[in-house]
Amino acid sequence: MKRLENRVALVTGGSRGIGAAIVERLAEEGAHVAINYTSPSSFEKAEALKNEVQEKFNIRAIVVKANVGVKHEVDQMIDEVEEKLGFIDILVNNAGIAPFEPFMKLSEEKWDQTYQTNVKSIFLTSQRAAKKMIEKRYGKIINITSTASLLVTSPVIPHYISSKAAASHLTKALAIELGKYNINVNAVGPSTVATDMCHDYLQDEEILKKEIQANPMKRLGTEKQIGDAVVFLASDEAMQVNGHLLMVDGGLTVKAAQPEDHMEAERELIL
Repeated sequence: MKRLENRVALVTGGSRGIGAAIVERLAEEGAHVAINYTSPSSFEKAEALKNEVQEKFNIRAIVVKANVGVKHEVDQMIDEVEEKLGFIDILVNNAGIAPFEPFMKLSEEKWDQTYQTNVKSIFLTSQRAAKKMIEKRYGKIINITSTASLLVTSPVIPHYISSKAAASHLTKALAIELGKYNINVNAVGPSTVATDMCHDYLQDEEILKKEIQANPMKRLGTEKQIGDAVVFLASDEAMQVNGHLLMVDGGLTVKAAQPEDHMEAERELIL
């Protein structure tokens, strides 16, 4: 039997990048999946992903449109998921944006948009999904945060960094409040992953080189690695894991920053 056999999962922002990898891994483990999308271009990707996982893993999959930062759209989306797939066992709050903008040029509109997508969406989707989870005395809520939950990772995304820190603490608060109903609330914190969201940023070869060199593992993370972490937290193997931020970052957040990264001068370790 697969680890998530016949569970129902909803993945927000599930049409591409990390979200799509999470959808694929959940489906591979036997979960029926609802793939959230927002735009016509993401609909095409969501449809293609739905068809792929249904054929490949013999599960049921649907696509559901919603701006997950808007309450009535969240309500309509979850109504549709419950009607077509059943009550949600696993909610993965993956939707997020990271528009690069230095603090002094940052507009109020962009600040609000970032918090609406990265924080308010977790509040809205988790509150609605948790109603049935409480009734069933079972549920898994998994929020995709970032290394930015713990560290200031860039001087030009203060809105993103602070929103991800808020998402991390919201995870912990919900874990305490919902734990008594047998609902686990955890988060996964990726470091830089080469998705389309980071495409322009990583096109700069010097930036890419620095990202790789700064990581103790000397490589970027992958979407599948994030999906693997989500599967673990969604499984019965993690029933006693609650309020935890699982960093999938190669050790980046436990390494002290050094001028010019002098700690990484290539020294031979002689045993």
